[in-house]
Amino acid sequence: MNFYNGLSNRMETRIDFVQSLESDMSVNILTCLNDPADVVRASSVSSLWHQFVITNGLAKQLCLRRFPQLSSIARITEPDRTTIEANGVGSNNSSWDIQRVKRDHNAYASLLQATATLNTCQMGCIGYAVSASSTDRFPSESIVNTLTSKDRYQHRPSYWSSKGHADPDASETLIYKLKADLCVISEINVQPFEAFFQPGKPIYSAKSFRFRLGHPKNSVDENDMLQVPQEQPADDEFIWTYTSEVFPMAQENCLQKFKLPEPVLCIGGYLQIELLGRVQRQHTDNLFYICIGHVRVLGRPLCPAFDIEILEQSGKFALKYNPMVFGWMLRSFSDETNMTPPSSEEEVVEHVGLMGFLLGGYHVGIEPVAWPDDDEEMDEPDVFW
Repeated sequence: MNFYNGLSNRMETRIDFVQSLESDMSVNILTCLNDPADVVRASSVSSLWHQFVITNGLAKQLCLRRFPQLSSIARITEPDRTTIEANGVGSNNSSWDIQRVKRDHNAYASLLQATATLNTCQMGCIGYAVSASSTDRFPSESIVNTLTSKDRYQHRPSYWSSKGHADPDASETLIYKLKADLCVISEINVQPFEAFFQPGKPIYSAKSFRFRLGHPKNSVDENDMLQVPQEQPADDEFIWTYTSEVFPMAQENCLQKFKLPEPVLCIGGYLQIELLGRVQRQHTDNLFYICIGHVRVLGRPLCPAFDIEILEQSGKFALKYNPMVFGWMLRSFSDETNMTPPSSEEEVVEHVGLMGFLLGGYHVGIEPVAWPDDDEEMDEPDVFW
């Protein structure tokens, strides 16, 4: 009897801190939640907690902690609905203000849910190659060769090669368009190329690399970007909003996988790989080169449930959110949990051939190379750069 009385007394002393504490203190407590699922659970405790989580923008705060680039959101839009401005929630109790806060919460909460789900269903995110800072022999040593994992295509070596340089610290850059303007990136894979046709089979790796994510400086049509010469630098055409740490690269002929500590959000859809330093001289000219056989980016595009529009004048962007498509996307993620589909660019290369891929709509204006047929014999190359 005494036990139950004590238990009853302890239960009676429990308090709801959201109801009893100052609002700022309750917010400080709940912002300690780092898992999106915990934010969802908190909003499900009671109708009071649900309203508190929404009104105080806890989903948005967690989003900004995970992806600081989202602080550049100027507004949120939904199909067939009025724009939601992102600058504050207002101080009045109008129905418009309440609607705006709820829709703001839904967009950020859905974005958190989508990014959390991606850990179980990653895919290749590179759409096509844009340009390289230099190319030794174009187009046979073009950046597009890095889109396939094979080191040979129709008896020919398949790789990208920089121009030679006397300075071993000279860097190079490779730029790619991702499959969507809004992607979550979790892993970068890079494979240096082993020149199997040269004495000693040297491996032309870089010393290290880092990557950047961003968007074009000016609003451009997709076809305009495809016209960028692949063999010329295009780095100045972009604004890079994220720069990674430097990752060491081994001088080994293998796909080197660099898993990020936390997923990174790419806003704008463009990736730059910066290759830092050179380790291998070519015996014929005594110059340093970097050669890459394959680049792969793992993560997940967030389109079409989420998309962006860059607002040129302000440097900010509009987040487009489609709740109906988001529901469909989550079901799609669930169906693909145990699948790792190949990247579309590699599928295309397998089907139509490397130069067919080059000329089939991704890269226009490039003259085809006279590749030998599969049944033709090819002389062993002397030097390719």
